[in-house]
Amino acid sequence: MELTGVQKTLSPVLKAKALDNRLPVPILGDALAEQTMRRLDPDYDKGRFSTNQLGLSAVVRAKAHDDWARTFLADRPEAVVLHLGCGLDARVYRIDPPATVDWYDLDYPPVIELRQQLLPNREHYILIGSSVTDLTWLEPIPRGRPVLVIAEGLVPYLIEADLRRLLTRVVDTFPAGQIQLDTVSVSAWRTSKWDPLARRYNARFHCGFDDPAVLADWHPRLHYVDEAPMNDSPELMTRAPTGTRRLYRVMNVLPGFRHSSRIVRFRF
Repeated sequence: MELTGVQKTLSPVLKAKALDNRLPVPILGDALAEQTMRRLDPDYDKGRFSTNQLGLSAVVRAKAHDDWARTFLADRPEAVVLHLGCGLDARVYRIDPPATVDWYDLDYPPVIELRQQLLPNREHYILIGSSVTDLTWLEPIPRGRPVLVIAEGLVPYLIEADLRRLLTRVVDTFPAGQIQLDTVSVSAWRTSKWDPLARRYNARFHCGFDDPAVLADWHPRLHYVDEAPMNDSPELMTRAPTGTRRLYRVMNVLPGFRHSSRIVRFRF
């Protein structure tokens, strides 16, 4: 099958998680990511710059989402999980939720087909092949239970109107829940058309927020909770290789870089 546009960005994110697993003290420690990356591209770590750890900020992002998810599910073991734009992420296996949790992974049909080829199945785990903006995918999801929505690396690729429609529909559909997502700044959004990676994959950003807490204003039941560090994460600054740590320290001095990507969570 052929992945197109933003679907292709799953490969560099998966590679970052695979390379993290090779660190002496990994941040995420996802052995399945390393196995999956090897199956997807047996030569992913070949070449002069193929093992650099510049993608570790994406690994930090994944761990923040994992930590929040574990806390939420520990208190609400009857919850429904909606993992939107799942790519080839192995989150359901890392977290290993109890059988009382129904977990849904959603992405474009070609990505879901690839997941079925590369990743194992498990009980109470359902794959949905759909665009996240086609909200008919929500219709068969069980109602009346708390919901955990995880949108890692997804929001910047949505136009603001679609994001607003998605968030408000989720809040209207479920009695209570947590929504955790990551955003980019307005400047990162507007300059993404010049980003080499975005140009390579034809995957430009379509929205950005300098203060992502304002998303809570879109629904009276939605409340901003907090933010997790990403580009200046203590784990990134202690576990990354020396050269990577130095580069991030330099980039964090640049205006706007430290908060160019933000990991935030909301409750309702």
